Amino acid sequence: MQLRAQRDQREMREKRDQRAARRTRVLVCAAAVPAVLVVAGCSSDSGSDDAKDKAAKESAASKSASPSPTVQAAAYGKLPEPCSVLAKKSLKDLVPKADSGKEGGSNDTATRASCSWDSLDDNGVDGSQFRWLSVSMLRFESDVTRGAGDKLAHANYQKQLQDAQATKDAKSLKTEQAAGTGDEASLVRYELKKKEGTFKQQTVVARVENVVVTLDYNGAGLAGEKSPDAGDMVKDAQKAAKEVVAAVTKANAAGGDGGGASSGSSAPSDAGSKSASASAS
Repeated sequence: MQLRAQRDQREMREKRDQRAARRTRVLVCAAAVPAVLVVAGCSSDSGSDDAKDKAAKESAASKSASPSPTVQAAAYGKLPEPCSVLAKKSLKDLVPKADSGKEGGSNDTATRASCSWDSLDDNGVDGSQFRWLSVSMLRFESDVTRGAGDKLAHANYQKQLQDAQATKDAKSLKTEQAAGTGDEASLVRYELKKKEGTFKQQTVVARVENVVVTLDYNGAGLAGEKSPDAGDMVKDAQKAAKEVVAAVTKANAAGGDGGGASSGSSAPSDAGSKSASASAS
């Protein structure tokens, strides 16, 4: 009986040890599963980051390989001397009593230049004839951000034309095409009444390639003198504008400095023409 009791106790202890061993193995396996998942997750994230870095590098390389933006070079690279754009004979007809032209101030005469002349033919008690002439030129360089020089010049041409049409107190205003003057040209004509007399104003705005030419010509009969003929003044202004455009083209003909290069520089600011009232004063 004693031997059986000892054997039973031994069998119970073996079973108890076996159950304890099984519980230990379950706990160990359960603890190992999260660790495996963590390792797998880290491995997956690392691969994703590597793929993103690779894609970013490929994108940057693609952008660096893309060609830089370009724009067609401007046709004209300089302007003529502003007070020499009209022949002496032309000046004699337009402003007969003018001594010499007055050049306008400019910090860059290659992009902006102007000159003006005034004439007063004083006939004493019989009155006087006044004439005023102004020529301004603006040259636009091609710009990779703003566009080609001729396109910039076209935009300025339209603005100069609108400014001339918007002159305050203008009477009998008319606008017409000025054929044969550069690539595009228009003439604005009107009258301005002042205490000195009635001024006949002619403004020709023309564009040739990347240069805008604005010519102002006005006149008045003062102190009882009769007003100048508007038709004659229109013809004189158109003829003078053609001469100025030809001078711009000649200054950039083969053998000169030629056309300008594409650049990132900004186009010059507008240099609007003087008003007839300013000329009268």
